[in-house]
Amino acid sequence: MDLDIKKIKEQAIKEIEGVKNSEEWEQIKNKYFSRKSGELAKLLKDIKDVSEDLRPKFGAMANQVKDELEKALDIKMSELKYKGNGNLERDFIDVTLNVEKYKLGHLHPVTQISMELEDIFKSMGFMILDGPELESDYYNFEALNIPSWHPARDTQDTFYIDPLTSSGHDPQLLRTHTSPVQVRAMQKYGAPLRCVVPGRVFRNEATDASHEHTFYQLEGLMIDKDISISNLIAVMKELLSGIFKTEVKVRLRPGYFPFVEPGFELDIQCLICGGKGCPVCKQSGWVELLPCGLVHPNVLKYGGIDPKKYSGFAFGLGLTRLVMMKYKIDDIRLLQSGDLRFLNQF
Repeated sequence: MDLDIKKIKEQAIKEIEGVKNSEEWEQIKNKYFSRKSGELAKLLKDIKDVSEDLRPKFGAMANQVKDELEKALDIKMSELKYKGNGNLERDFIDVTLNVEKYKLGHLHPVTQISMELEDIFKSMGFMILDGPELESDYYNFEALNIPSWHPARDTQDTFYIDPLTSSGHDPQLLRTHTSPVQVRAMQKYGAPLRCVVPGRVFRNEATDASHEHTFYQLEGLMIDKDISISNLIAVMKELLSGIFKTEVKVRLRPGYFPFVEPGFELDIQCLICGGKGCPVCKQSGWVELLPCGLVHPNVLKYGGIDPKKYSGFAFGLGLTRLVMMKYKIDDIRLLQSGDLRFLNQF
């Protein structure tokens, strides 16, 4: 037993002197001082098998070796630390340094505006609905009074996923507007009905400062008895004053849309240039914000509602353009760029 203790001590001192970095230092410490498998732990377990009169002697020797090895490890640690060992300096933590706080993400500006609008419309009694982005030709066009031969389809360059009809199924496409949810909502809820539908839409556009192939809309629909254009104007004023927190100049222009009759274009004075003219408003001073009008009787019929008893209005708000107006963004492509330098401003 005497020889075993001396042998462990000599071997451990030799290995400690040869340590070159903090990883080796840690390995040596575990080798000799681990409670379960360490050499010293094994040695102390073996002492119980020694005769009772010799146990105090060997116990004292083992504890002395333990103290000497711990002291040797401390000295080696000091040498590694103060003699410029790179690994240990790398592991060293200065608790007095200022640490950069963990950066949390935040909502995209389009999402922020969408949530603001949802709150405004919920305060007016509107439901918030959603619909599929992969839509059928029937809901995207046919049920909105836009049959296959209608020239209005030419104004919406469409991404068709499965345009073939030879198999007898309805062609699938990426929705070009959120309007398909109008018919889906009427079929599900009937009349009276108040709902808005925020969501992403897709069109095969030539991109520029004011056009993008992927953008966001918010569709609105109100159906009840005796709904008129006055109701439409009142809701639009409440919407714009709520989102811009200021009075916004607007104008209504006659417009043709197959799913409303009569139809209008609602424009707002460009908030980026103040009406003077810029690339966003195409130097006109006005930005086309939303098409609107009274729901066409054919669309009410597709939704299962009797147009002789009920009427309603619908509008489609360009969420992406609304964000550009609110934050004075002069290029729509920035919103889908994923550039954190841009997004972190909001």
